[in-house]
Amino acid sequence: VKLDLRLHEALLFVPCPRTLAAKMFALRTRIAAHSTKNAISGRLILARGFAKHVDNARAVILDRESTLEVVNPTTGRIEKEIPVDTHASLQSKFQKSKAAQGTWAKVPISEKINMLQRFGTYLDEEKDALATTLTKEMGKPISQARNEINAVKQRISFFVDHTEEVMKSEVARKTDAFEEIVSYEPLGVVGNISAWNYPYFVGANVFVPALLTGNTVLYKPSEYTPMTGDHIARLLHKSGVPEEVFTVVHGRGQIGEAVAGLPLGGVFFTGSHPTGVKVASKAAPNMARVQLELGGKDPAYVCADADVEMAAKSLADGAFYNTGQSCCSVERIYIHRSVYSKFVDVFVAEVKGFSAIHDPLDSKAYIGPLARSVQVDFLKHLTDHALRRGAQIACGTGQRLSEHNGNYFSPTVLTNVNHKMELQHLETFGPLIGLQMVENDEEAIALMNDTTYGLTAGVYTPDRARAERILGQVDSGTSYWNACDRVSPFLPWSGRKFSGVGSTLGKEGIRAFLRPRGWHMVNPSK
Repeated sequence: VKLDLRLHEALLFVPCPRTLAAKMFALRTRIAAHSTKNAISGRLILARGFAKHVDNARAVILDRESTLEVVNPTTGRIEKEIPVDTHASLQSKFQKSKAAQGTWAKVPISEKINMLQRFGTYLDEEKDALATTLTKEMGKPISQARNEINAVKQRISFFVDHTEEVMKSEVARKTDAFEEIVSYEPLGVVGNISAWNYPYFVGANVFVPALLTGNTVLYKPSEYTPMTGDHIARLLHKSGVPEEVFTVVHGRGQIGEAVAGLPLGGVFFTGSHPTGVKVASKAAPNMARVQLELGGKDPAYVCADADVEMAAKSLADGAFYNTGQSCCSVERIYIHRSVYSKFVDVFVAEVKGFSAIHDPLDSKAYIGPLARSVQVDFLKHLTDHALRRGAQIACGTGQRLSEHNGNYFSPTVLTNVNHKMELQHLETFGPLIGLQMVENDEEAIALMNDTTYGLTAGVYTPDRARAERILGQVDSGTSYWNACDRVSPFLPWSGRKFSGVGSTLGKEGIRAFLRPRGWHMVNPSK
């Protein structure tokens, strides 16, 4: 009997410090499944038995791990232990959220707006303490943590100003005999599986419009930023949002999968492409709306006529801000041959200014530790792979910074890179960048498109028409002219190819939380 065990293998390699017992349980499940014999319907029996055992194994995993350890990536010390949800507690929270949704949808939009505006005010009042927590959780330099919290108010303002307009019913067609109308209704209960790199930004992009449009939210913060998730919930509840309307669910990847598998109205996930595929597959049987903001390998091209100094400084910031852990960090830079040498000189000088590592709680810090220790080894692997194929180090060491206790990687710039190197294909998500020379615009376009991702792309040139011509041939959800690593609440944020499906932000990011109803209203007297 042939059995696809990919799901089982994923179960065995759960990224959790206390899963040995669960792994052994899964292994016994595999052995038991293979022992099932039936000459006529063995395949069906095995498939059903395996599915049952997998469900049981997942429940065991959810119930065995009792806490999350929040490890400070700067010091390696445990900041706090957070109780995690079990299979039973998740089901209970879902049922309460589902029961509350109808009442919440009837709350006047003006009251919802007041609550979300109060939330923004409370964020501002507690900004310093909230930023400190975020820095301790995932290593974001304190000044950048404050910047993130400050900017959330702009996003709240956009949604507050536009949600009521987007929700209005529309008359599609009208005659004396009939009227055709489109109305918009909330999805119901929304699962918000959020990210650690910008928990306030990424979370607010989902839960603010979700709440304003009448949905209830099961909010699963990243296991790397659970304290921030609790602060978000506390301030929303303080603002008047009922606890059963915005509910935090804590846990690792297994809890995220369990959330995605609930009979929700929608699942909104931000994270890696492989995890996004798992989320989508878990949500599919329930026909829930799925929106995925996934990875990127965002390119930028510096044309021959570009302002080289401006471009170099802009792209250095775009590649290294938030220690290179932004969703739209610049990860590939192509430079026209005629300005390559000058660009490298200015770019490297700028990055060297970032390289003086401070405690991320120091307001002068620009580069911090990586949120995940495993990423340090991955960046070293990418560097070594590129060096073996001819790349050269222009700045940094391509190594862990051994003089620091935390997850520090030397901010590194490589030159003489090409597309035979993993560096130019795999998502870096850290302070490492390669600079590649190109001969002309056509080569740049071809290389920018040589990726499985399609989040953002940028072109540096004073010639707008040239930039539009180049960017129009690059398959990305967002295009930048003389800019990078920029997000506006007024524009849709969407990915193509492996960068995801759906849109957050913009009016499309409000419609994402609504479902249309068509009304055929026929006048019986006509």
